[in-house]
Amino acid sequence: MGSIENLVTQIQGLSGSVDDIAHLHNILKIADESLHAEPSALSSVLDQVDPAKHSLGYLYFLEAFTFGPVSKEQALTLIPILARFINCCDAQQIRFAPDKFVSVCKRFKDHVLLIESPLRGVSPMRAAVRKLQTTSEHLTTLHPDFLLLCILSKSYNIGLSVLEDDIFDVDQPRDLFLYCYYGGMICIGQKRFRKALELLHNVVTAPMNTINAIAVEAYKKYILVSLIHYGQFSTSLPKYASSAAQRNLKNFCQPYIELATTYSSGKIAEFKVYVDTNREKFDNDKNLGLVKQVVSSMYKHNIQRLTQTYLTLSLQDIANTVQLGSPKEAEMHVLQMIQDGEIFATINQKDGMVRFLEDPEQYKTCQMIERIDSSIQRIMTLSRKLNAMDELMSYDPLYLSKVGRERQRFDFDDFDTVPQKFPI
Repeated sequence: MGSIENLVTQIQGLSGSVDDIAHLHNILKIADESLHAEPSALSSVLDQVDPAKHSLGYLYFLEAFTFGPVSKEQALTLIPILARFINCCDAQQIRFAPDKFVSVCKRFKDHVLLIESPLRGVSPMRAAVRKLQTTSEHLTTLHPDFLLLCILSKSYNIGLSVLEDDIFDVDQPRDLFLYCYYGGMICIGQKRFRKALELLHNVVTAPMNTINAIAVEAYKKYILVSLIHYGQFSTSLPKYASSAAQRNLKNFCQPYIELATTYSSGKIAEFKVYVDTNREKFDNDKNLGLVKQVVSSMYKHNIQRLTQTYLTLSLQDIANTVQLGSPKEAEMHVLQMIQDGEIFATINQKDGMVRFLEDPEQYKTCQMIERIDSSIQRIMTLSRKLNAMDELMSYDPLYLSKVGRERQRFDFDDFDTVPQKFPI
């Protein structure tokens, strides 16, 4: 116990300057094994250290104190302690021991899941992500845990605040897969299907030596969201997708491929029969809700096709053409699509006629100009970043040696410009 008291004194005296904290870190690394040897003695010591001022020392104590399995009752006691530390700790100090901080945060996540209260973990985990990040372009290993808590607590808007960042720096490949997969699920929950497709596409086309379960589940959702958003799906993956994905993904997702094929026929009755036949499979995959949205989207896309052919059409004709049960159902679908901005039309309820209109957007309002300018600026920033990454890769020793080995086997036009593949 005396050595711990001495360590407390050193923590209190060496938590000021960067040089002092670096020296303290060396001391803590030496003492780490002894801290884990007597974790029960650390309970009273935590009260002697300020988590905001002495964050690095507190982190070492807290990591040793919370090590090992806990019961629900113990989790209820630990959660407030962990949340307080995560919220008030000094980012500069905890970055001296990022692995320790990650361990503490993952235990905090496990504890809130153990007591079945994921919402309690959302705000502290968002704070943890921001404190661990060196820049907004940095994907930490805590991003997926934060997004998972957002999904389980249905806090989709909070999750979106992180997904708006452009990511270029990744700690671990698996983190990227989970970040994009969970991010896609959050965007689906918010019906932001375009962004969801972008994230799921990143999972499906990411470099991989072998197929992994995350990519398979992402591909299933990618098919369904493509049908919902675009009304079609192409089974051909882009050239930059890994050969493992090109060869094997479809084999793991046959019911979904067949679903897309049946959808493309435009025959709603046949499509519904296929869905009912495979309902149990979709339900087991936790995708039945999405499949039901695909069924609804079939009516929507069929109505959208009518706008390309007709200027006016009766609700009865719409119901007959898209195979709805009544003009009232057709009216409800059309009204919802007008509200969502998916078509431009007016309904004359007196005679039951629908008049399809042109897009009223003239692209000359101040708001639209600002939106376009913002998009241009973002694209320019991305272009500069890609050019810088391309330049770095051009003289990377691993890349150059790989190119040298393959030069004899391929023409220049056949080179795959995907970065070096990695396993999961």
